[in-house]
Amino acid sequence: MSKIAVIGSGNVGATTAMFCAQKELGDVVLVDIVDGLPQGKALDQWETASVERFDSYVQGSNDYSLVKGSDVVIVAAGMPRKPGMDRLDLLKTNAATVAGVTREVAAQAPGAILIMVTNPLDVMTYLAWKVSGFHHSRVMGQAGVMDSARFKSFIAMELNVSVLDIQTIVLGGHGDNMVPLVRYTTVAGIPLTELMDQQRIDALVKRTRMAGGEIVGLLKTASAFYSPSASTAVMAEAILRDRKRIMPCSCYLSGQYGLEDLYIGVPAKLGRGGVEDIYELELTEPEKKALHTSAAVYQKHIRTAIQE
Repeated sequence: MSKIAVIGSGNVGATTAMFCAQKELGDVVLVDIVDGLPQGKALDQWETASVERFDSYVQGSNDYSLVKGSDVVIVAAGMPRKPGMDRLDLLKTNAATVAGVTREVAAQAPGAILIMVTNPLDVMTYLAWKVSGFHHSRVMGQAGVMDSARFKSFIAMELNVSVLDIQTIVLGGHGDNMVPLVRYTTVAGIPLTELMDQQRIDALVKRTRMAGGEIVGLLKTASAFYSPSASTAVMAEAILRDRKRIMPCSCYLSGQYGLEDLYIGVPAKLGRGGVEDIYELELTEPEKKALHTSAAVYQKHIRTAIQE
């Protein structure tokens, strides 16, 4: 059976562990520095197994030795956003955490695939790649799956249609300058532009970009965790079951889209090898400009993260 380690047992980490167990992706280890927290949450989750009908064993620990042999390691450790904060406000605080976690993970599970969730996502994914020494195909960040899911949800609400019939993709960094591709968005194969006017589309694009902040503003003491956790679990599923699914996620670019030496959201094929392929879409000039503008924000902060 496969093994998944989730580092950080806050809302995102614990919920991700639960989704992975429910999908029976493998046995799950929940790790956190707070004594008793991962143990208690893991035990509580395992006690739901007979009700939810899964056999994936969930255990918690403060010891990284249990990470040994993990096929996939999900990093959700770090401080969440609070009202009024941008994801980049977390850079200095979370860089030290991610660097320390990555060193521990690389020592215990040198063959694992890393899925990063900690914000600022694209910068933290680059940092984890550098610190781990892993090939870039085995380090990726979760963002585009969730951002696309949010865009789909808003479209479904606006049109009063099933969210299952909507296809879209969101590129760029996981932040307020992400790039929802309206041109690639359809509802049961019908282009979105034939179903609503540009003003309504622009409003939904803006809401998608600000969706994380909207939830932070509503919760006040926490950030989103159901949608990022579900999105992370489906990425882990694509890898562990070798699904070859094409998903937008933060990947290392080495010239694709005219960008290099950074992590940013692009469509990628996920399978047992991690990021097995990156698809370079033909973008219009405005789309390409928006993607490069998004990339520039994160390129500027990479040096700061590495120095931290």
